[in-house]
This record gives sequence, C-alpha cells and structure tokens, in this order.
Amino acid sequence: MKTIYDIQQFLKSYGTIIYVGHRLSDLQLMEDELKELYKSQLIDTRDFQTALLILRQEIAIEKEKQE
Repeated sequence: MKTIYDIQQFLKSYGTIIYVGHRLSDLQLMEDELKELYKSQLIDTRDFQTALLILRQEIAIEKEKQE
C-alpha cells in the first residue's frame, strides 16, 4: 500500500466502502475501520501499520489545509 486509493481498495476487499463527501471525515472513518479490522484480527500487523501511517500523513495534510 502506498496511496489512499490502495487503502480504499484494501478496505473494499473487506466489504467496506467509505465516502461521506468530506475528505478529512473520509480519512478518519477509514482509520476507524482499519482499527476495527485489526482488533478483529482480520488484517495483519504490517498492513495495519502501513495503512495507518499513510492515513495519518494524509489527515495531517488535510488539517494543515484547513488552517
């Protein structure tokens, strides 16, 4: 995984499609969904950490844009 699109496709493979129309909210919901998948032991640690890192970087960028 290298992009948000990759994370969206990854989540889609678990039946999760997230689109609210607000980018920051979408990213935060994706992060929450990843955490739930990890807690349920459906995804491995490496995928979880990689996706979480990408999402947190994008969330930081979006928050900077809003300020």
